[in-house]
Amino acid sequence: MRSHWRSHDWLTYYRSLAAATFTVVDVETTGFKPPQARVIELGILQATLAEGIQFQQAELLNPGIPIPEAIAQFTGITTDLIATADPPESVLPPLLPRLQTGILVAHNLPFDYRFLTAEYQQLGLDFERSPTEQLCTVQMSRQLLADLPSRSLPQLVQHFGFPVGQSHRAAADVEACWQLLALLLQQIQDSEDQVILERLGQEWLPLPLAAQLLDCSRSQAQKQLETLASVEPRYSSRNSTPLYRRVWVEALLPNT
Repeated sequence: MRSHWRSHDWLTYYRSLAAATFTVVDVETTGFKPPQARVIELGILQATLAEGIQFQQAELLNPGIPIPEAIAQFTGITTDLIATADPPESVLPPLLPRLQTGILVAHNLPFDYRFLTAEYQQLGLDFERSPTEQLCTVQMSRQLLADLPSRSLPQLVQHFGFPVGQSHRAAADVEACWQLLALLLQQIQDSEDQVILERLGQEWLPLPLAAQLLDCSRSQAQKQLETLASVEPRYSSRNSTPLYRRVWVEALLPNT
């Protein structure tokens, strides 16, 4: 399980992707929980590090339900805009072979993956990718860009100056996600192992993930981490969960 991977496991994994094909996706939706909420725009891009973008497409979808005003303001996609768009049963089946190719990537992949599986289920089609075929650039940016104030896609676009269009539209977001992925993977390929291991070690792990890595309870993990003189945890602004640098957690693991 990846929750038990150490820094060197992540380094080995990311280096192994040098020649991989990536299928990058982004969905815009009417809400947060499928199947009640529906996909209203899908962006898909396929690329490799060596050859760059080989396929790119963005499609509006009309699921036959009105778009809430809050979503329209957030994305710029209105009920009128999708009125003449094709329904999911016309747009999604032809894209299924592409979505089943290569490593599936998104910024906050669990969100996009839930919606895609739900949409295909409603069409009576199976869409499933194994965990080894999935890569989330939110997780990757937490690992390699640990001390940026935000790792939201719009903030990363601004930080790196990616030349993309309007955020929260599928065409722009899928391209921004690819540019982020390509940048980070190229940095990994071009850097010495120790440089990347040090960056990975700076990741802030929430206490539950630290406990999984240490294979113990949360209270036991916290007690062990408090024995390290250098440890000064941060606290999540969302729920006050303590966060610990990966390097501190891995210092408590036996050498293998």
